[in-house]
Amino acid sequence: MKLFSNTFSTLENGLNYASLNQKVISQNIANVDTPNYKAKKVEFKSLLDQSTQHLEAKRTNQRHLTFGPYSQHPEVMTKSSFQYNHNGNGVDLDQEMSEMATNQIYFNALSDRINGKFNSLQSVIRGGK
Repeated sequence: MKLFSNTFSTLENGLNYASLNQKVISQNIANVDTPNYKAKKVEFKSLLDQSTQHLEAKRTNQRHLTFGPYSQHPEVMTKSSFQYNHNGNGVDLDQEMSEMATNQIYFNALSDRINGKFNSLQSVIRGGK
């Protein structure tokens, strides 16, 4: 018998992704003046899109799509070779700051959701008090 649903592990994976994304964005911002530094990004969506043909699941009807659990982790990739500065640097500071704000909103939403889950568990443990 499973005590908790997959919600906690899903939220944990989302928080891990947001954390990795924050580290990569921070590295890019820190290296904005480093000659020949190429910006990096966390790729997850493209990995998921590529793997859809390999996913399997139980189908109750032949017309249902085939899919299943996805176990790969996000990868840190170097962005294309854009040069934003005369020194060969490939970091667009405005874009990085925008991505950081988006990632912060994503992280806050996930942490609020997991906090709500823990509050629900606490309420159940206390008997609804």
